[in-house]
Amino acid sequence: MKILFSPSENKSKTNTQTCINEDSFVFSNLYSKRLEVLTKYKNHIKQCNEGELEKFFGIKDINEMQELTQDIITKDTNKAIQRYNGVAFEYLDYENLNEDSRKYIDENVLIFSNLFGPILAKDLIPYYKLKQGEKIKYFNIEKFYKDNFSNEVDKFLENELIIDLRAKFYEKFYTIKQPFITLTFLKNSKTLSHFAKAYRGKILRVLASKDVHNKETLLENLPNELKIKEIKIQGLKEEIVLDIVS
Repeated sequence: MKILFSPSENKSKTNTQTCINEDSFVFSNLYSKRLEVLTKYKNHIKQCNEGELEKFFGIKDINEMQELTQDIITKDTNKAIQRYNGVAFEYLDYENLNEDSRKYIDENVLIFSNLFGPILAKDLIPYYKLKQGEKIKYFNIEKFYKDNFSNEVDKFLENELIIDLRAKFYEKFYTIKQPFITLTFLKNSKTLSHFAKAYRGKILRVLASKDVHNKETLLENLPNELKIKEIKIQGLKEEIVLDIVS
């Protein structure tokens, strides 16, 4: 089983390892492509004024802005699953999983970073900011990663059961080409962003803590407040629609 996941805007500043290198990432044969993106990111930052940086990073704190303009390639790193600490990652609560569950996450969760592209949960990344939807001048990051990494991701996912827990924005980075499962979370018949993020984290925790490798085991171990409303199949996608009843 492989799980596709989104990053978060919020990130921890904790570091455990030195700067990135070829061994920091899955698909190490494409490390030069990641460096190409990081070089464009660095050059873009150098050309921005303060107002443009506020928008690009999504922050207003001057001290943090100065920190973020430092060379990203020489910064210390941490595992991606520990770097991201937004709502979904809070509900996953990786730190309090046992060793086997953490290994399950490390090896099977592919996070689609809007700067680093598709990375495993265990891959090492520095602290950074790039507000979702912001652009580097004359460069389409989503298209670049889709064009250059899709073949490797295809091979990584081949013959696996795929659970796609990405937010819609991150579908731009990669299109799944084999059958996959998605989960939709409804509260009073509406999709609400905060609830969706929280339950993506909760579902990922279930998958890891129960060592789930098939759909049946997942559905048997859903959180008590989730009830299956319907299952829809459209093309390669099997969408499990869940009501939050608490």
